[in-house]
Amino acid sequence: MVNADRAALAEADSLRVVVIGGGAAGFFGAIACARSNPAAEVVVLEAGPQFLSKVLISGGGRCNVTHACFEPSQLVQSYPRGHRALRGPFSRFQPQDTIAWFAAEGVLLKTEPDGRMFPTTDRSSTVADGLLRAATRSGVELRLRSPVSDVRHDGREFAVQLRSGQTLWADRVLLATGSQPSAYRWAAALGHSIVPPVPSLFTLAIPDPRLDTLAGLSVERGRVRLLSPNDGGSKKRQPPLEQIGPILITHWGLSGPAVLKLSAWGARSLHDSRYRATLQVNWLGEESAEMARDRLRLLKQANAKRAVSTSGPLELPKRLWQQLVFAVGVAPDQRWGDLPKGPIESLVQELVQGEFQIAGKGVFKDEFVTCGGVDLKSVDFKTLESRHCPGLYFAGEILDIDGITGGFNFQSAWSTGWIAGQAIAASDRPT
Repeated sequence: MVNADRAALAEADSLRVVVIGGGAAGFFGAIACARSNPAAEVVVLEAGPQFLSKVLISGGGRCNVTHACFEPSQLVQSYPRGHRALRGPFSRFQPQDTIAWFAAEGVLLKTEPDGRMFPTTDRSSTVADGLLRAATRSGVELRLRSPVSDVRHDGREFAVQLRSGQTLWADRVLLATGSQPSAYRWAAALGHSIVPPVPSLFTLAIPDPRLDTLAGLSVERGRVRLLSPNDGGSKKRQPPLEQIGPILITHWGLSGPAVLKLSAWGARSLHDSRYRATLQVNWLGEESAEMARDRLRLLKQANAKRAVSTSGPLELPKRLWQQLVFAVGVAPDQRWGDLPKGPIESLVQELVQGEFQIAGKGVFKDEFVTCGGVDLKSVDFKTLESRHCPGLYFAGEILDIDGITGGFNFQSAWSTGWIAGQAIAASDRPT
């Protein structure tokens, strides 16, 4: 019915719903709506040639569907932006519900030691195929290569203008476009404030001789801390941004879960500093300078006749330890027994308070996450309906919501899409 002429649509009884965006949030919203209101006419518009493209490339092609965190109050702590708004939605649809939903569609998930959840097939196509089957069985109309040029509302219904020149009339519109600039413009034109979007979840470019030739090495549990300009002693210091976890050395700098999480929490401040900042690295995780100093004293006692460069802390990759040793000016054949106090203090500094200059950002594989979007104050999170434009709903990354790496961004897409779809299905058609 959304393709019929306007006069015929005015006489129709079914609820007409247009979902703009054929990704995770859009599919989940469309399926939830169609299943809750089988009489509704639901169409999904995808601008590109493929549905669920981010689902297919995420997790290195495995799709990190969600995270094994089943307490909403804990779950929201993994969202640098949107944690307060998501508390209610997660009490209604959380990872346990996601697991059950996909299991009912024949998509079984497994949990990895770090809590990430993937399909048991280790193939993202399993997830995408499950969503496509569910949408088709639910009667959702799926349209590829259908880019939208404008969305307007006359107070009663929506006119969704396609670039092809066709106009689709709808009673309800769900914007689930992700971080698309055109969608921000439509939302702004319909009365919503937009928090300027900037990248989140990225690696750090750090040109530094201490990291040269070490690409591929990792530390299982390190700590990274983003130093603010005021960390030098101002009384009005900002709370430090820091994360603990695996750190990966790359050809261009640093990556790994600890760095990616830090980039999410520091997305706005790093953008404002043009990605120029000081990163402090503790290669020993939570060890203090005093603990590191004691450790080196024990190493000196136990390895007096051995070269410092060949006998360092066991949990550090040998080549990383050697680079740190060379960085403080200790000769390759310097023996522990002859090592004076000065170099030991320098090594303590490098181990737990090493400072590296960030010179830019990279991307995290092909997974793009954005900080910013539709201001959350303009959305009712009981329904995901706009507070300014009745009948307009939002789901997924178009909102100013983003999570750290680990399946959290997909979970917010499932939750907001499901709630929006349910609310749309239950809404009355304008008369």
